[in-house]
Amino acid sequence: MNRLIPPPALRPGDRVAVIVASSPCNQTKLAGGVAALKAFGLEPEVFDSARAAGTGFDYLAGDDALRAADLTRALADPAYAGVLMAGGGYGAQRTLELVDWSRIDPGAPKVVAGYSDVTALLEALAVKLGWGSFFGPMVACDAFHEGAGSYAFDKLMAMITTPVTELRFAGARAIVPGVAEGVTVGGNASLLAASLGTDTSLPAKGAILFLEDVDEYTFRLDRIFTQLRRSTYTDGVAGILLGTFTECGDPGDVERLLADRFGDLGVPVLAGADIGHNIPMQTYPVGVPARLDTEAGVLTLLKPALA
Repeated sequence: MNRLIPPPALRPGDRVAVIVASSPCNQTKLAGGVAALKAFGLEPEVFDSARAAGTGFDYLAGDDALRAADLTRALADPAYAGVLMAGGGYGAQRTLELVDWSRIDPGAPKVVAGYSDVTALLEALAVKLGWGSFFGPMVACDAFHEGAGSYAFDKLMAMITTPVTELRFAGARAIVPGVAEGVTVGGNASLLAASLGTDTSLPAKGAILFLEDVDEYTFRLDRIFTQLRRSTYTDGVAGILLGTFTECGDPGDVERLLADRFGDLGVPVLAGADIGHNIPMQTYPVGVPARLDTEAGVLTLLKPALA
């Protein structure tokens, strides 16, 4: 696949939309995260979806129309230089059904960041608009509210404001040694599998594929990985980067499963990257030409993630 369009770097004073495309978020952490963004020099605007409680279903923030309207406005309005997701959960795929893509200028990319359920949105941005994006921490999640000095916050801010050239993964393990080059894609494995067959699924052919997940029994992970294999999704993948698989069963069993499902694809595979759930995480750029060296534990960005 080709490089996706990189967004301009965020600068002090830029307005950023803070929205939710999925589940209701923690309002106390949201307030702390917004304060951290202001302290960094950005001007966050919290949209209604980020304030919404469950309506109809308690796992959905507001209704689908509200979330889709917020997402469409945030992406389309040039007043916002970035769109930072407040939280994940479930619901982004429902939101995508109602987004009016015709209102959004493909030639005006902006920083969009989030992880987990937001994987569905990051894929859609790539397919519908050709935009690069960022799989990274969210405003009302984890330790984002701690702001500057927090590992995850600092890594995200560096990635979306400065020319980061590499990600290093201390303690990562080479399941298959080697070096691979391709455009970075991927995200939460469950969401990637759930998007197969839709008009927003982004195949991993020729790409560096990143995968992580949370709260899945090991046999369910096996089913997800096997579905990605049996579909055309992983056909021709260049290399694989594996993050955290938190609360997914015995870590030894998960490790054996990763080797079983990805070790025979004939491409370099690195496991144990500090990207994913319930850890201080690095931010993974989507849509950037990169080189993965599994023995060195390094992902080198061959082109800037920002314009």
